[in-house]
Amino acid sequence: MSTKQPNILLIMTDQMAPQALPIYGHPQVKTPNLEQLATDGVVFENAYCNFPLCVPSRMSMLTGRHAHSIANWDNATDLPASTPTMAHYLRNAGYSATLAGKMHFIGPDQLHGFGERVSTDIYPSNFAWTPDWIKGERYRPTGINMRAVVDAGSCVRSLQIDYDDEVEHATVQKIFDLARFAEEPFFLTTSFSHPHSPFVTTQKYWDLYQHDEIVMPSVQAIPFEELDEMSRWLHYAHAADKHTVTDEHVRNARHAYYGMCTYIDDKVGRILEVMSETGLLDDTVVIFTADHGEMLGERGMWYKQCFFEWSTRVPLIVRFPSAFSPGRVSNLVSLVDLLPTFVDLANDGNSPEPVTSLDGNSLIGLLSCSAHRWDDTVISEYTGEGVTAPCRMIRSGKYKCIYTHGHPSLLFDLETDPLEREDLSKKPEYADVRDTLIADLLSNWDPDFIAGLCVQSQKDRLFIQKATGGEPNWAFRFRFDDSNRFVRNASAVGTKIKARYPFVEPTPFDR
Repeated sequence: MSTKQPNILLIMTDQMAPQALPIYGHPQVKTPNLEQLATDGVVFENAYCNFPLCVPSRMSMLTGRHAHSIANWDNATDLPASTPTMAHYLRNAGYSATLAGKMHFIGPDQLHGFGERVSTDIYPSNFAWTPDWIKGERYRPTGINMRAVVDAGSCVRSLQIDYDDEVEHATVQKIFDLARFAEEPFFLTTSFSHPHSPFVTTQKYWDLYQHDEIVMPSVQAIPFEELDEMSRWLHYAHAADKHTVTDEHVRNARHAYYGMCTYIDDKVGRILEVMSETGLLDDTVVIFTADHGEMLGERGMWYKQCFFEWSTRVPLIVRFPSAFSPGRVSNLVSLVDLLPTFVDLANDGNSPEPVTSLDGNSLIGLLSCSAHRWDDTVISEYTGEGVTAPCRMIRSGKYKCIYTHGHPSLLFDLETDPLEREDLSKKPEYADVRDTLIADLLSNWDPDFIAGLCVQSQKDRLFIQKATGGEPNWAFRFRFDDSNRFVRNASAVGTKIKARYPFVEPTPFDR
C-alpha cells in the first residue's frame, strides 16, 4: 500500500442477502453497478454478520467486538458513549468521519465518534422496541408480521424510498463538498434502508422482472412440528400462525425484493459516478456490505434473526485496485473484521495496539494475498426479539453449529449440504465435531450468565420506557423539524403501512 492515507467509503444496505445478487450466483437480479464494483474489487464469498439483527450487528461492526462483549442485546440496547468505534479510531489517525443514513444508534449519543451526520435516522433511538423474555415463548415482541409478505408488490411511494432518496442526496452533496474543501483523508459511511421489508418497489423496478419467472425458494417451508426450537420461537414472533402465506405471496415478495436490490444498485452507481467525476475514486477504498441477510421465504422463513445462511451471510466487496488486485476470497470473515482493516488502511499496515481487545482481525492479508494464516472461524450470536434464551452460531471450516440454550443443537456440513437440509448433530460419527464446536462456541460465553444480563436489562429498559413514555426523543435529526419523521415511538410495520401509497388497510396485528 501507499504511504498516503486512502479515503474510506463504506456503503451499507439493510437486510440484503448475498444469495440474491448475481455476483454471488443469482441468475435474475439486475445489479450492474455492483457487478462492476466486484469486477474491480475483491469479493468475499463467505462473509457473515455477527448478530442477525440491525442494532447489535451494526454496533458489533462499529466496535470490532462481539455483541455480548459490549452488552448489546437487541434492537433497543444503547451503546455506551465510552465505547471506541471505528470512527474514533479513524479520527485518531487524522481522518474526518461523516455518517449519511441509518445507523440505528440507541440512546443520547447519536454520533459515536462520527464528526457529523448529514441526514436524519430512520428508526427509534429509545427503548420502544425492548423485548420481554419473561412473557414466554409465544409472545410477539414487535409489530413484525407477515403483512410485509402478504401485501408485497408495487407502490408509488414508500417510507423507505423517502428515506433512501434523501440519503443518496446527502451522500452525493457530501462527496462534492469533500472534493472541494477537504484537507484531510475522509471516512464516509452511507447507509441505506433498502432492501429491508416491507417488500414493495416502484413500477419502474417491478417491470424489470418477469413475474412468472421469479426464482422461488430452494428449500420449501418446514412443517412446524419438524422445526428446531429457535425457528419455532420466530414462527410465533413473526405472527406466522396468524397469516396464510401463499406461493403467490412468496413470488410477489421476491419480485419486489429483486426490484429493491436494483433500486439500491442504482444508488451505488450514482455515488461511484460522483466519486469518479470528482477525482476521488482512485484514492478511496470502497467497501460494500450489509448488516445481515434476509431469509426471503427459504424454509418458509422471512426476515432475519436466525442463523441459516440467507440470514447470517452478507455481501462484502472491497475495491482499491492500486493496492488490491481484483479477485475472490473464500475464507470465512465477518463484520468485526472491518474495524481492524480500516485501522490498517489508515496506518499503512503499522497499526497501533487497540485501546480495547478486539474480536476481529484485519483483512489486509487476504486482500493482498499475503495472509500466511487465517482462522476460518466466525461467530454469530442472538439474544434479540423473538427468542427467549441466548443463541449462538459458530462456523469453522465447512461445519456450522447452531446452539440454542436449553435445547438441542444443530450441525450442518455446508460443503456437502449448502442448503442446510440435513442436521448431523445426532449422528454418532459427527459427535466429536459437534462437541468440539460447542466447546469452542461456549468458550468465554456463559449462556446462563448472559440470560440473566438480558432479562435484567430488559426489565430496566421496559421500566424506563413506561415511566417516560419514550421521551426524550434521542433520534438524530438533521433538520430541526425532523423529530416526528420516519419511525419513532411506534412499530416499524404500522408506521410504514401508513406511509405507503397507494394505501393498504392496517390490521390489529400491525401495532
